Amino acid sequence: MSTQTTPRLRAAASAPPYRGTRPRRLSYRGRQARAAWLFLTPSLVILAVFVAWPMLQAGYLSFTRYNVLQPAQWIGLGNYRQMFHDPAVWRALKNTLIYAAVSTPVSVVLALALALFLNRAMALRGFLRTAVFLPFVVSLGVVSIAWSFLLDPNIGLITDWLSHLGITTQQGWLQDPSYAMPAVIAVGVWKNVGFYMIMYLAGLQSIPGELYDAARADGAGPWQRLRHVTWPLLANQTMLISIMAAIATLQAFDQIYVMTHGGPFFQTETLVMLTYRLGFEQSQFGYAAAVSWVLVVLVFVLSMLQFTYFRKRAVSF
Repeated sequence: MSTQTTPRLRAAASAPPYRGTRPRRLSYRGRQARAAWLFLTPSLVILAVFVAWPMLQAGYLSFTRYNVLQPAQWIGLGNYRQMFHDPAVWRALKNTLIYAAVSTPVSVVLALALALFLNRAMALRGFLRTAVFLPFVVSLGVVSIAWSFLLDPNIGLITDWLSHLGITTQQGWLQDPSYAMPAVIAVGVWKNVGFYMIMYLAGLQSIPGELYDAARADGAGPWQRLRHVTWPLLANQTMLISIMAAIATLQAFDQIYVMTHGGPFFQTETLVMLTYRLGFEQSQFGYAAAVSWVLVVLVFVLSMLQFTYFRKRAVSF
């Protein structure tokens, strides 16, 4: 019995066996990118929920008149026009700029000086580094309460020490309009300088020792080595520390709220304190949101100016 093979059967018999489609493999960089996004996703979600979304909500409320009891009423740029004629906003802006202009350079210079001093081999170096850094990890509210007692005109220990040196004030350091802002600035610098010192220490320890050996061989003294070797190679750290310190000072709230509550006579009321007072004490949430967005723009502009300036001076080694 003979069989005939049809053309269709012959074509099917000669076709290669079906192996299915394999999933496309990611490259090494693709797998790295996917792993990075997986690790970043929880933080990005938190930032989106607790930072980005509140900022967008505040941006919307800044164009409305809103006091919680009534629905938000759209008024356009009314809040922003009101700010131009509000002396409280200008006073708070002035206090904020003074706080930042004094606190930022003092913190940077003092942190660098402490880092240079504690980078040398000495007894108790680890203890001294810890002592300087310790205030940074303590709650700013708790620290502010302690400093309020230390500067109290009746029972303050620091007030008593200063009185023996002939430095006195009749109303108290935190109650005198002339001394309240310097006292608040001093507490802020004392609180944060340890963190900036650690960052400078990391930068100092990354500078190759051969550069200092070459400078000594050329006859450079300590000041010349600091000016021509250390300071230029710390430009990256200086950029980062300056931006972080400026942003932190522009957002100062905790110590001012605890120590002076914006007083006396609004001499320590910053933009953040004004936002709190307008929103939570006077229920002007739309106007408070507009003031807060002025602070956001101020921080952004300052950060861009500092970044542009220091980027030209940044070095790598």
